Amino acid sequence: MKLLLNSLQKTFMLILTLTLCHHSVAKEGKKIWLKSGDAKGLIDAIDELNKTNADSLCERSYIFLPNGVYDFGDKVLTTISGNNISIIGESMDGVIVKNSPDVANEGISKTATFLIKGAGTYLQSLTIQNAMKFYESKFAGRAVTVQDKGNHTIMKKVRLLSYQDTYYSNCSTSQYYFEDCEIHGNVDFICGEGDVYFNRCTIVSEKRNLNGKGESTIAAPRTNKTDRGFVMYNCVVRTDNTRFNFGRAWKEKAMLAYVNTTIEQPELLVATRFNPNCMGTIEQTFVECGTVDGKGKSIVPASNVVEFSLKGEKRKAETILPSADAKKYAIGNVYKKWRADKICKKLYFEWKNNK
Repeated sequence: MKLLLNSLQKTFMLILTLTLCHHSVAKEGKKIWLKSGDAKGLIDAIDELNKTNADSLCERSYIFLPNGVYDFGDKVLTTISGNNISIIGESMDGVIVKNSPDVANEGISKTATFLIKGAGTYLQSLTIQNAMKFYESKFAGRAVTVQDKGNHTIMKKVRLLSYQDTYYSNCSTSQYYFEDCEIHGNVDFICGEGDVYFNRCTIVSEKRNLNGKGESTIAAPRTNKTDRGFVMYNCVVRTDNTRFNFGRAWKEKAMLAYVNTTIEQPELLVATRFNPNCMGTIEQTFVECGTVDGKGKSIVPASNVVEFSLKGEKRKAETILPSADAKKYAIGNVYKKWRADKICKKLYFEWKNNK
């Protein structure tokens, strides 16, 4: 009996030790440093962390990318399904992660460079490019850089390069946050659902057509179950010599707010400012306030009533938000429980001090 008890005690201690070791590894998370331009290594590292970080309570793990081009070729929908995964580049200009889908396979749900399904994804200091040949796509060239079906994604100093549907938030109940990012495109290039907060971002409207003709639409929200939709806060809008508008309604109860926006070429903003031609729903709440030009001069009209239309239905709405109401779009009032700005500050990685 004594020998049996000793054996059981040893077995128990072994199991306990292995359990504690396992939890110690999980608590610390993994850190993976890749070689410059190692696209396969990046895909493999993401696959690895998708497995190790499958649990919603897992600790944060990291992939670090030195400057270089990480070319996925025609591969699409590289999936980040694990939770609390950070992908951190050495610099926004120096790290380029790209794919080049065939034009024949274009589509908003088919072409994304990254498909996010996990919670707590953090991307920093890199460029994501969908290099599909947009101007050869004729009628549509939906080339997504990030399709986000996850929740609580944060992007800091990330540049997204494409033309149509560049960024696609694809979960009606989720919250997302961008800070000091740069987003390029020309057709509904910031689109989707959920609440998405763009803080101090630069929005670059590319040419609608190669010859510079046509009009570019920045945002296409389809808010359904969240409170604010798309919020552009302290952002800069720049355009490549083409007329543009702030956005148009896509589906459900679309909501879009521009607060304290700087427009570098205000003469290219269309007279209605927002696109009056709606898609799946008549406009719900499209507003702006505090808009200035590149010299800081106010360019907000006293009133801007827009007649929105959809298949013969018409609705007039005032789009100028009284300055006293702008405070409801401050991040603390949009995300009362999830303070993404504070989390972003905590997660920010200073490469030079940790290389």
